[in-house]
Parts: sequence; C-alpha cells; structure tokens
Amino acid sequence: MADYHFVYKDVEGTTTEWDDLQRKYGNLPPKPDTFKPAPFTPAADPDLRPKSAAWIDEKSPEELEELEDDDLDDDRFLHEYRKKRLAEMQQASKVVRYGSVVPISGSDFVREVSQAPQDVWVVVLLYKDGVPECGLLHTCLEELATRYPATKFVKIISTDCIPNYPDHNLPTILVYNNGAVKGTLVGLSQFGGRRCTPESVALALCKSDPVLNDGHSNNASKDDVIDGVRKKFIETLVTRHEDEEDYSSD
Repeated sequence: MADYHFVYKDVEGTTTEWDDLQRKYGNLPPKPDTFKPAPFTPAADPDLRPKSAAWIDEKSPEELEELEDDDLDDDRFLHEYRKKRLAEMQQASKVVRYGSVVPISGSDFVREVSQAPQDVWVVVLLYKDGVPECGLLHTCLEELATRYPATKFVKIISTDCIPNYPDHNLPTILVYNNGAVKGTLVGLSQFGGRRCTPESVALALCKSDPVLNDGHSNNASKDDVIDGVRKKFIETLVTRHEDEEDYSSD
C-alpha cells in the first residue's frame, strides 16, 4: 500500500510558543528575517518623459515634421517652439555654404566675386606661388574657411587680378560685399607677420565689418563676430597649453 506523507507548512515567519521560549533561553538561533522582495520600479519610458525645449532640440527636421500635436501636450509653448525650431532649421539649410579657399582665374572674378549674392562676404587672396608669406596666410584662410562656411574664400594669382601688381605687396586680401570692395589688407604684417594665426587673421578681417559668417548667426554684428573669434582664440591657447603639459609629462 502506498505511503502518503503530508508536510504542513505554516505562513512564513510564524512560530510556536515553544520555539519562542527556546529562543528566549538561547536554545534556538534567532528567528530569520522575513523575506521581502525589493520594491518594483518600472523602467522609464523615454516616450512618456515630459517634453522640453532640449527634447525638441535633439530632433532632426524630419522628426519635427512627423511630430503630432498630441506629442506636445505637456505644454502648449512647446508646440510654438517646435514650429520656431523647424523654421530656423529650414532657414539655415538655405544658407550658401563654401568651406574652402577656391582658386579662380581673371575671367572668373566678376562672376565669383563681384556678382556673389548680396548677403555673402567674399575674401579674395592675391598671391603668387613661391612667396612664403602667401603660403602662411593661405594656411590660415583654409582653417577660417572651414570654421565660417557661409563666408566665401577665393584666391587668385595677383597679376591675373591686377596687371603688374608688385610682388612686395603680397600677400594682399580684398574684402568684397554686395559687389563693392569693403577692405584692402596689404602685406602679412596686417595679420601679425610670420607669427600670424587663424585668429589674428580673423580679427583683422572683422576690424571694420562682420566679414566672417558661420552660417548659424543671422545678422551678427561686428562685435558679435569678434567676440566669437576671441573666445575661439582663448580655447586654442588653452588646448595648446594642455597639449604642451601632456607632452612634457611624457
């Protein structure tokens, strides 16, 4: 005949009077703590977090287009902010971008410089191969062209632009806007001589007008541009100093 056994288990943590007396006199170990599972905390759902201006700034133009009004019910101002950000992005996409120093010939000058869009500043480098000062300035302009892609940078052999232009005036920079010459900078001394840097060239270019445009700032004043150049200059000095310290420590 089968042998059946029934094991009775009381509610966890329940004890008898006998057990309690035995523990009181030290005959049994202390009663273990009742097991309690850790409280459950659901993972945060990024789609349910409160919307903010920073949340919208993370979105691309395509994602902003796809957002429904229901997605922005947390605060009505975000709906207007979304439209504003989308308009800013669309406007920025219309800005003509250059990004390098483009070589041109004498026959290209009118089309590329004099007839450039009215809102575009054009920096023209007059140079000749074999003149070291021209190479130094060209290197600085190349870096500025990448930093300020909404400003047009071109270079042309000096005598192709101005017949019989004297070599001792090289390098020379002509600054154009709206079809007219706005500035003429003759010689490397205008930019700090052989110790010239992109920052010193930028400050010389913006001495009278807001020539440099990064494509993000609409109608920036000369002071705004110069302030940005100075901040960049300080950042460059700090980075160089840190690099030198790292090198010396090695």
